[in-house]
Amino acid sequence: MIEENLNRIKQSIPKNVKLVAVSKTKPNADILIAYKAGQRVFGENKVQELAQKQSELPTDIEWHLIGHLQTNKVKFIAQFVSLIHAVDSLKLLKEINKQAKKHSRTINCLLQFHIAQEESKFGLNFDQAKELLSSQDFIELQNVSIAGVMGMASNTLNEEQVRGEFQTMENYFNVLKSHYFKFNDNFQHISMGMSGDYQIAIEEGSNMVRLGSSIFGLR
Repeated sequence: MIEENLNRIKQSIPKNVKLVAVSKTKPNADILIAYKAGQRVFGENKVQELAQKQSELPTDIEWHLIGHLQTNKVKFIAQFVSLIHAVDSLKLLKEINKQAKKHSRTINCLLQFHIAQEESKFGLNFDQAKELLSSQDFIELQNVSIAGVMGMASNTLNEEQVRGEFQTMENYFNVLKSHYFKFNDNFQHISMGMSGDYQIAIEEGSNMVRLGSSIFGLR
């Protein structure tokens, strides 16, 4: 089923959209089925689970940390993580920079924005993002690279609301691109859309979707 699901999804999404297979709580055996079907990008929510899987699975997997990240956990993934999706503070960016420097690498990060109605979701508002990107502390960071933006829409059946939130996210990306990253080709990702709303997200400009249950089945 995993292979069939993957092939169906890959055929249904545009070529420019990167598929992150969300493998949180899934056993290595399931991940290997997806891997053998050609999937190389996997997303995990928890640092401990990510670090363990990275040590046990093929070395050419591109691992993304998609969950909320605490500063004291950065050191456990700094050596190998490909992309950190949920960066929502300068404090976290500075810690990622510090740990990346220890491994002589630059870590790609996405700025997470709060676009949903739910208060429980994390993320910056637009003014906070502008303040962060304009700060001298940010400008001096040498070992992180902002590769785009990430957001989660409200968990609702109201398609119009979800679409509007995704439109807000794309607008944020475009403004940041023109004001802060005009000549930075690395600033390119709009990570939005999960199993329940990824088609809408793609229609509204997403080029990176995070799909778990539609690949691996319900938890």
